[in-house]
Amino acid sequence: MAEIGKNIETAKRLLEMGELVAIPTETVYGLAGNALNEKAVLEIFKVKNRPQFDPLIVHVANLEKAKELVEDFPGKAEKLATRFWPGPLTLLLKKKVHIPDLVTSGLETVGVRCPDHELTRSLLQQLSFPLAAPSANPFGYISPTRPEHVNEQLGEKIKYILDGGECLVGIESTIVGFENDFPIVYRLGGLSIEKIELVVGKVSVQLNSSSNPQAPGQLISHYAPKKKMKLGNLDELLRTHKTERVGVLTFQKQRDQLDNQIVLSASGNLEEAAQRLFASLRALDKKDIDIILAEEVPNIGLGKAINDRLRRAAAG
Repeated sequence: MAEIGKNIETAKRLLEMGELVAIPTETVYGLAGNALNEKAVLEIFKVKNRPQFDPLIVHVANLEKAKELVEDFPGKAEKLATRFWPGPLTLLLKKKVHIPDLVTSGLETVGVRCPDHELTRSLLQQLSFPLAAPSANPFGYISPTRPEHVNEQLGEKIKYILDGGECLVGIESTIVGFENDFPIVYRLGGLSIEKIELVVGKVSVQLNSSSNPQAPGQLISHYAPKKKMKLGNLDELLRTHKTERVGVLTFQKQRDQLDNQIVLSASGNLEEAAQRLFASLRALDKKDIDIILAEEVPNIGLGKAINDRLRRAAAG
């Protein structure tokens, strides 16, 4: 299994050697490699068993480093970066030629972000290159929010996991691209649309799922447990599956006389629900059950991103 520790120098040394390291962010743990080293990037795809048509996000220390990777930084993109970086926001911008096509799956745009985690930002500041880092889990499975989640799934394939504790946001970054300086949300995430619109005005939302995604996290089935999962009205689902061993994921209300159930937030707090979502799905996936039954949360603020993850998890 991988070594888990807080030694930035160890992570730095391995990354400079072309190795992969799991890194903490405020969203989820990332599987990081030198974004400018094609061998390291290819190893990310291999370790995750990720199809090469699904682009990666590149992590940088700050806005100035991001500008070194892209041809142009539209005005609204800079406003968003200035307001929300470091934070759970990825900007999709036209890449410079030195960014390997493998990183962007052949697309002309690259997703860049500055993560809001002290350890990883310190690491990025000490490196001479940016880090490509999708979630540190096998492709399509539930994203990791704790170092032990990474070790369970990828510990035999990497040497080091930089331990930053539990992720505070718990779902991936919101991805925003631009057409003629008009913002387009390609993936819902840890930064709500409402907050984005307060800075740049109205945005368009394009969450099209396809086999040729324009941004990470757009595939129909993603973030999925190994066990079958259904999403809908819990009372109806429980009646339909009353002869099966079920696990239940609820937003706020606990169901009586059910053994395997997890409440995301008893107080109805969407930020708490987002932080607990992936760990809760992992916990249910380990139970001796036949199926996971889940309900959507209120579709406001971060609830939109939570529901997006639930729908994609159930699509498998």
